[in-house]
Amino acid sequence: MDVFEAIETRRSVRAFRPDPVPRETVERLLAAAAWAPSGSNIQPWKVRVVTGEAWRKLCETVSAWRDAHPGEEDPDYAYYPKTWREPYLGRRRKLGWALYGLLGIGRGDKEKAFRQHGRNFIFFGAPVGMIFTIDQDMELGSWLDYGMFVQTLMLAARGEGLHSCAQGAWVYHHPRVRQALGIPDSEKIVCGMALGYADAGAPENGLLPEREPVSGFARFLD
Repeated sequence: MDVFEAIETRRSVRAFRPDPVPRETVERLLAAAAWAPSGSNIQPWKVRVVTGEAWRKLCETVSAWRDAHPGEEDPDYAYYPKTWREPYLGRRRKLGWALYGLLGIGRGDKEKAFRQHGRNFIFFGAPVGMIFTIDQDMELGSWLDYGMFVQTLMLAARGEGLHSCAQGAWVYHHPRVRQALGIPDSEKIVCGMALGYADAGAPENGLLPEREPVSGFARFLD
């Protein structure tokens, strides 16, 4: 597919088939993503790719702790704003209600919502999981570079017929992620990612969030 098709068909997939993804394919995707730009070419990204037993250990470690400590979180950094306001609050709520509607989760059904959120910690069933980290002493510019790296990886995945879901949820359980994967305190967890083949029959994969039109966020100055 061309680059525009890859961009327009990339979405956050939340249900995957168990079909394996060859290691050679994952390595090819990461090699492509490494061409993402970074200030002074410092390339601040570090990636742990988890499959098989490593996947199982990570998912079981985080899921078991979360089930035993519902509602307890310890984010590695503040992913979202501390105070929500419009238009961001409205967009967030609209997305959440749309997803839960597809899954038959009613407003206020905390138990079902908790279980659905917990699917983050099995990478939504994807056979390949990734955890991205950055050295603690890197500054904001390197985080911007990191976003370009992750996006390039997701677009490369579409070129292989794969789907993905970038996951901020892992950040909220970084002590368990560090424990399972042996990540040192000198690195900060940026996000996780599920990678695999989308389950076309899963209702949640029918979610197509709206995008603000160009006229809503861009100004052309002549």
